Amino acid sequence: MTNFIYQAPTKVIFGQGVTAQTGQLLKEQGAKKVLVHFGGKSARNSGVLDKICASLEEAGIPYITLGGVVPNPRLSLVYEGIELCRKEQVDFLLAVGGGSVIDSAKAIGYGMANPFDVWELYDKKREAVGCLPIGCVLTIAAAGSEMSDSSVITKEEGSIKRGYNSPFCRCRFAVMDPELTYTLPPYQTASGIVDIMMHTMERYFVTETTLELTDAMAESLLRTVIKNAHILWEDPTNYQARAEIMWAGSLSHNGLMNCGGPKGDWACHQLEHELSGMFDVAHGAGLASIWGTWARYVLEEKPERFARFACQVFCFSPGSSPAETGEKGITAMESFFRSIRMPTSLTELGLHVTEEQVTELAHKCAFGGRSIGSFKSLCEKDMAEIYRRAR
Repeated sequence: MTNFIYQAPTKVIFGQGVTAQTGQLLKEQGAKKVLVHFGGKSARNSGVLDKICASLEEAGIPYITLGGVVPNPRLSLVYEGIELCRKEQVDFLLAVGGGSVIDSAKAIGYGMANPFDVWELYDKKREAVGCLPIGCVLTIAAAGSEMSDSSVITKEEGSIKRGYNSPFCRCRFAVMDPELTYTLPPYQTASGIVDIMMHTMERYFVTETTLELTDAMAESLLRTVIKNAHILWEDPTNYQARAEIMWAGSLSHNGLMNCGGPKGDWACHQLEHELSGMFDVAHGAGLASIWGTWARYVLEEKPERFARFACQVFCFSPGSSPAETGEKGITAMESFFRSIRMPTSLTELGLHVTEEQVTELAHKCAFGGRSIGSFKSLCEKDMAEIYRRAR
């Protein structure tokens, strides 16, 4: 195992009706003026935005609002948010939504606290020295951004999607009421479920020696998500299942699932970022469309790891070889994706990717001549081949 530091400083307020505590939480943080950042019509139509604003008013906290966040959040809105916060002298950011809204708020926070163009962080040209404090009210279980140190933003010019990690952006608090996810469309729920699982699997599929306890927690999380995904497919307002999925989303991406192991592989996330940057697809669906191809491409690097995955997550008995058992696990995961109407190829995702686009995707993913992945190091040629096979 490797040495590790584990820190999860976000205060979690979890359960039915906890949204009403938002104003008091901001008061505890010493917020003087808040930007309430959100997405589109759903925040207003569901009534959650009104409840939050009422809570802030009751606590006597001035606020302004900025909506318009879309999936694969845009840099242009981040710039708008930075300008608005400076003008209004905002000192605290409250994200109301899912990972896209939280990531957008984190980028605004970076822009407020660093004396340079915020995109330079995502373009890997600068390092952050701070971030305006952030809290969130989670309405989508998926990205885990409510407890993570990561943020992903899309720059419209060039359709470039990049991530940045820093402990400065971790939320001070996360208000998590599973009931707020009841009205999500099935596709969005399923896409979020894939994202949750992939955050765990990116950390799970490593070649180094890991901690048995961490592996067992990861496997349990995956089994729990699979079980409750099927429940939600039949009964989308099942509170217990929503709660299980929501808490799994936080635990999958707060660092717990790679304690004692390396940081993880993350090749699928890097490959998917280019897909959603170019084609604006849902992140979880994009991950599902490419995971099986990646898994088969790297299987022989350590088939024993995939065999354990097959046995512990899908309860297969060991076959004649680790590779054979591992292949069963890959096939089972693809079958699960299909059972919740998630794609397992780019064609199923609705994309008909040309050879020219394959080359462009791989070139963008390999920006600066980098390789990606740790389970198997992938150069630009490997990336192109995975995109090609995933079609």
